[in-house]
Amino acid sequence: MAKLFLASMLNKVCDLLPKFAGDLHGKRVAYIPTASNVERGHQKMVRSETKLLVNHLGMQVNVLDVAAASTAAIKTSLQAADVIYLSGGNTFYLLQELRRTGANQLLVNEVNAGKLYIGESAGAAIAAPDIGYLSLMDSTRKAPDLPNYQALKLVDFYVLPHYLSFPFKRKSQQIFAEYSTKLPLKTISNHGVVMVTNDSISITEK
Repeated sequence: MAKLFLASMLNKVCDLLPKFAGDLHGKRVAYIPTASNVERGHQKMVRSETKLLVNHLGMQVNVLDVAAASTAAIKTSLQAADVIYLSGGNTFYLLQELRRTGANQLLVNEVNAGKLYIGESAGAAIAAPDIGYLSLMDSTRKAPDLPNYQALKLVDFYVLPHYLSFPFKRKSQQIFAEYSTKLPLKTISNHGVVMVTNDSISITEK
């Protein structure tokens, strides 16, 4: 049973997570901050998000940077986890590193086997079939070795995070104007989340 919790900013909606996924206290989470490697404030974000997972949700956190780990280590970490969490940053760089290491298929296998997937911003968008629609929001230059934009295909829609929200208000409007008639977009603000259980999809804005 596939379960996905796709948000713009997890800290804005984390109280909804136990209601959706059940008690997470003591659960092991493979936290993948790789998308933020090429962004400013990377270490600060990792500290704040791991603190959120531990202090607010009671989870056991294993930080897994797929850009620095071997394929064998990635496989071991994902298989040992109860939950897989991909955080925000540059979506194209994240996809490049997932595909370079083979982590993309390993991750998909675990989620399709029933593990909870938490995606924040880039981590939410990469669940789509393709991420080309985000080129106005994220720089493709940060992923020079990415041959195409085919993503994880965990869902058949396209999350547009930070819709009408800081710091992407104008860019999210531009993306919506260009793609809303071409792709099945699901827009969420910084306080929004898309929750998926198999074929059931709900969107909540706080």
